[in-house]
Amino acid sequence: MKLKVCGMKYHDNVIGVAQLQPDYMGFIFYEKSPRNFVGNMPEISKLIKKVGVFVNASLEEVIDKVNTYGLQAVQLHGEETPEFCIKLRHSLAPKPRGISGSHPDIIKVFSIKDEFDFKVLKPYETVCDYFLFDTKGKNPGGNGYTFNWNVLENYPSTKPYFLSGGIGLESKDKLDIFFKSKASQYCEVLDINSRFEIEPALKDIEKLKEFKKGHF
Repeated sequence: MKLKVCGMKYHDNVIGVAQLQPDYMGFIFYEKSPRNFVGNMPEISKLIKKVGVFVNASLEEVIDKVNTYGLQAVQLHGEETPEFCIKLRHSLAPKPRGISGSHPDIIKVFSIKDEFDFKVLKPYETVCDYFLFDTKGKNPGGNGYTFNWNVLENYPSTKPYFLSGGIGLESKDKLDIFFKSKASQYCEVLDINSRFEIEPALKDIEKLKEFKKGHF
């Protein structure tokens, strides 16, 4: 299981969290979010994938942020279509004389509460690298509470996914049960955010240490 810490914003806090070596760190590029990232991004370990989080952003904006910050993954948290994902993938593909390596990962987010129609995933199967399941709430992420993970018992795909939404220190028992269930078979990454904050975007390093020690 891998770990993503999302909603990073403050320079020293980014460095402090990076020292814990999560697999992914998320930077939100959405002006309406209190975790909206602006300014210079500090240097962090190349072993940590930098994820840019976008909500209905234009193709040009996403590409600009990828190039500006050297993002290794793009998380789409709005109503982005499969066609948008195709255009994005083509735009991010390495050019013959460009940077070596593969394109940044594309992560498409879907929000769940007590039920979910998995048929909506099918058009995205071939155009993104991961799904991310988050809690449906008034905000596109960072709502601080979990959805019914039992819904994922009916997950019809083999595509790896991120599990997000209200995961905190108090989720230990629930996570232990989840990891023993069929629903967790293709869960590759735990995505944590608001439950580990002192205030929006300011992460509590000690809480993160405790969580990482208990699960990773």
